[in-house]
Amino acid sequence: MHIKNVNVDVLVPYDKNTKKHDKTQIANVAESIKQYGFVQPIVVDKNNVVVIGHCRLLAAKKLKLKEVPCVCVDELTEEQVNALRIVDNKSNESEWDLDFLAEELANIDLSAFEFDFDFGVPEETEETYDSKMREFQERMASGELSDDDEEYQEFLQKFEAKKTTDDCYTPPLVYDAVANYVSERYNCDKNNFVRPFYPGGDYQAESYKNTDIVVDNPPFSIMSEIIQYYNKHNIKFFLFAPHLTIFSSSSSSSCIICGNTVTYENGAIVSTSFVTNMEKCAFRSCPDLYRRIKKANDENLKQIRKELPKYSYPLSVVTSNMLVGFSRHGIDFEVQKDECAYIRQLDCQKETGKALYGSGYLISERKKAEREKAEREKAEREKAEREKAEIWTLSTREIAIISELK
Repeated sequence: MHIKNVNVDVLVPYDKNTKKHDKTQIANVAESIKQYGFVQPIVVDKNNVVVIGHCRLLAAKKLKLKEVPCVCVDELTEEQVNALRIVDNKSNESEWDLDFLAEELANIDLSAFEFDFDFGVPEETEETYDSKMREFQERMASGELSDDDEEYQEFLQKFEAKKTTDDCYTPPLVYDAVANYVSERYNCDKNNFVRPFYPGGDYQAESYKNTDIVVDNPPFSIMSEIIQYYNKHNIKFFLFAPHLTIFSSSSSSSCIICGNTVTYENGAIVSTSFVTNMEKCAFRSCPDLYRRIKKANDENLKQIRKELPKYSYPLSVVTSNMLVGFSRHGIDFEVQKDECAYIRQLDCQKETGKALYGSGYLISERKKAEREKAEREKAEREKAEREKAEIWTLSTREIAIISELK
């Protein structure tokens, strides 16, 4: 297979291409090319008519690429070429392994893309979600579970997987915190702030005045396109941005790094920073804005969810959920039948009508001491996991670049 770079202008889309490509797909493929490179060549015939890769060609044009890698199948007959177009599209259709997919998605950041994965949520989602959420709330109230527990987070991911960053309608408290910061930082009037990003809106069709400043939460999937448009038309902006990919989509403007975890009105939880063209720096941290957003987000969470009472239990009390952390962190803890006694509730809970969610056990003094030791070991391993990081080093080339900087 011989791969050669071909000028985009000489490539001809097949006029009867059977696959349709909408703006979202083209934007996703363009983002993929931008982040990972043009790793899959376009297939053309001897006349440079596209056989495979129409969407990649459209994405390349969107990115204003002059050349793209191509493979020519000039040894195939016209009938074979036409068949290949259909066969390639049809043979690539297959189902996802949703278990592996969920595991992979948990370890990568795709916030710059607009994808909608179907995790097979049943039709009775709303009823199931409500009943399961009530169960989690009861377990939180009993002290068996916290809102950062892995089991609870997996539940949220399963039922809220269809919420994308493009649907992140900003809670008023969070937006006001950001708007107040922008007004104070840049000495500007909030009456000049405009918000062109809303369902069905077209930010390019807006009539912007010279005094306007866009302070808003745009669709993250077209972040680069939005920034380029505003910079080209000299429109000031201070935009919410996906924290993990902010450098890759905002290199032409200033990145204001906060990294706040914000719970948006659709329930999506997104690590958020900001990008602006009202500064000259490449990037900077922003403790002031971080504190403001955290305070606003915490207050917003209090308003949208019930504040649950917090309970703690003596080390002599064990429930099934309390042992999950031991298994997760590789800690053996075993109790024999004559070392424990089954209970449904503590005597002190009877007057209040409370109980141990899922029941539990009282354990012996000797086992209590072992559990105390195991809890300390678990805490140490949790801390070590948080602190563990892969260390990357600079190359000779990168060191030379640094030496030339001011």
